[in-house]
Amino acid sequence: MPPRLFSTLHIPKREVWEAFKRVKANQGAAGVDGQSIAEFEANLSGNLYKLWNRLSSGSYFPPPVRRVEIPKADGGTRPLGIPTVSDRIAQEVARRYLEPILEPVFHTDSYGYRPGRSAIDAVRQARQRCWRYDWVLDLDVRAFFDSIDWELLLKAVRRHTDCPWVLLYVERWLKAPVQMEDGGVVPRTAGTPQGGVISPLLANLFLHYAFDMWMTRNYPHVPFERYADDAICHCRSAEEARALWSALADRLAVCKLVLHPAKTKIVYCKDVNRRGDFPIISFDFLGFQFRARKVMWGGRAAHSFMPAASPKALKAISRTVRRWALHHHSDKSLQELAEKHNSCIRGWITYYSHFYKTQLRPSLTRIDAYVIRWARRKFKRMRHQTKGARDWFDRLRRANPQLFAHWPLCHGNGRTSGAV
Repeated sequence: MPPRLFSTLHIPKREVWEAFKRVKANQGAAGVDGQSIAEFEANLSGNLYKLWNRLSSGSYFPPPVRRVEIPKADGGTRPLGIPTVSDRIAQEVARRYLEPILEPVFHTDSYGYRPGRSAIDAVRQARQRCWRYDWVLDLDVRAFFDSIDWELLLKAVRRHTDCPWVLLYVERWLKAPVQMEDGGVVPRTAGTPQGGVISPLLANLFLHYAFDMWMTRNYPHVPFERYADDAICHCRSAEEARALWSALADRLAVCKLVLHPAKTKIVYCKDVNRRGDFPIISFDFLGFQFRARKVMWGGRAAHSFMPAASPKALKAISRTVRRWALHHHSDKSLQELAEKHNSCIRGWITYYSHFYKTQLRPSLTRIDAYVIRWARRKFKRMRHQTKGARDWFDRLRRANPQLFAHWPLCHGNGRTSGAV
C-alpha cells in the first residue's frame, strides 16, 4: 500500500503519548537497537514526534525482533521476541485501537490478556466445572505462537476493521524478521512473537475463530476455559472426550495448527464420589495442578478434585530461591535482602494462595534455610553452631514477623484449611 495513501491519515499525537506511558509502566528489556526506555525518554518529544510522523505517513517499518530464550517451569525454554521501545509504542497504538473493537466480540470463557479477566478467574471456573463434569480434555497446541497462519489471521483482522494503517502495520509486524542471540537475522513465515505488545490480542483473535466459535457452533454443550493457547474442555464421558479430541485435531489442522500428541490428554476427575479407574487422574492448568485432595466438609475429611500450586510451579519457585543465593550476600543487611525479594515472594503468594495455599509452605520455607546460612556467614559466633543459628532465626522471626513476606503464611496468621 503506497505511503501516499496515508497523507491525510489522522493518528492523534495523544494516542502515541498514551501508548508511551503504557510501555513505560510495563518496562521491559531493550530491543535490537539496545535502546532502553530511559534512553528513549531522554529525547522524548523528538522520539515520539518522529514515530508519530512515520506512523501517520505509512512509512513506519518495524525493525527485527530480538529473540531470547526464557526458562519454563519444566526446565525447558520458551522463545521470547523483544521489540524495540519505539516498536512497542507503535504496537501499543494499534492495540489501543483494536482492543475496544474486539473485546465485546470475544467469548466469555476466553480469559487470557483481557481487561477485567485473569488466570485465577479461569482456574476458579475450571474448579467449579470439574465438580460438575467427570472428564476433562486437556489441550496443548504445539508451538502455537510460532505457527499462526498469517493469511488466516489477517482475514480475521479485516473482518473487524478496514482501517488502512492498522491492516498495514499488523501485516508488517507479523512479517518482521527475528534477530537471534548470535546476531544473525532470520526471516519468518508464520506466527506472531511472544513478547510483542500486540501479539496476545492477535493470538486471541485467531483462536476466537479457530477454537472458541467452532466449539460454540459444534459443541455448545461442552464448556471450556481458555487462557491464550491453554485450554481445557469439560465432558460427560470418556467417549465424548475422545470424540472431541478427534474433531478438534481435524479442526485445528484446517487452521494449520497441531495438537501436541504427548501433552494433550483425557483426564478423569476422580474424587471420593467418583468410582472406577483411569490412568490419568490429574492435569495442570495455568500453574495449578488439579487432582483429588483432602478437604474438610462439615467437620469430616473427604477427597475433592481441587487445584493447588503444581509441582512444576513449586519447583520453579525453589529454583528461583536457590538462584538468589541469599547466603552469599552477607555484605547486605536482612532488611535490604527482604526489600529486594519481597515483591517476588508476594507475587507467588498472591497468585498461588487463591487455592489450597498450604501447598506453598515447603517451597517458601526454603528461603528461611538460606537466611540461616546467611547468618552463619555473617556472624562468626554462629559458624559452627547449627542450633544457635536456628534459635537466632526463631527470635528474629518473632521480633519481626513481617520482615519477609512469606513469614505470616508459613509461621502464623496464615494457616488455613485445605478447602480454601
